[in-house]
Amino acid sequence: MPASFRILDDIAIADVAFEATGESLSELFVAAAQAVIEIVANPTTIAKTWHRTIEREDDQVGDLLFDWLSEIVYLKDAEGVVFCGAMASAVHDSVHQCWRLHGELLGETIDPARHELRSDVKAVTRHLYEVREDGGQWKARVVLDI
Repeated sequence: MPASFRILDDIAIADVAFEATGESLSELFVAAAQAVIEIVANPTTIAKTWHRTIEREDDQVGDLLFDWLSEIVYLKDAEGVVFCGAMASAVHDSVHQCWRLHGELLGETIDPARHELRSDVKAVTRHLYEVREDGGQWKARVVLDI
């Protein structure tokens, strides 16, 4: 099954919740990023004129995903950008006993006249947050503060 996400309408009333899945950890990171991207704006209305590389590491895979998604929200606010795509490679480094992420974000500066803006995500929350491997598939449940 390819990486995917679905909005969870019955989880959080004032926030937006989603579940992301992927056959690999990297696919999970891409699916979760795509969920945040699409909750913020319609990516088909956004050009690829802005690029950022993100490098992170953490002892816990759940914390690494949390930091990745939080960086997307931070860049939206701090640099005034919206995104049309994300790429990610997330792996366990057995030598250093940590999880490593190499991520890339594509988008452009926000232009309300051209971009179909959706929800203004303020933060990724720890409420009901979960990252797990289940039967060879990675899954995450995330609640966003809007």
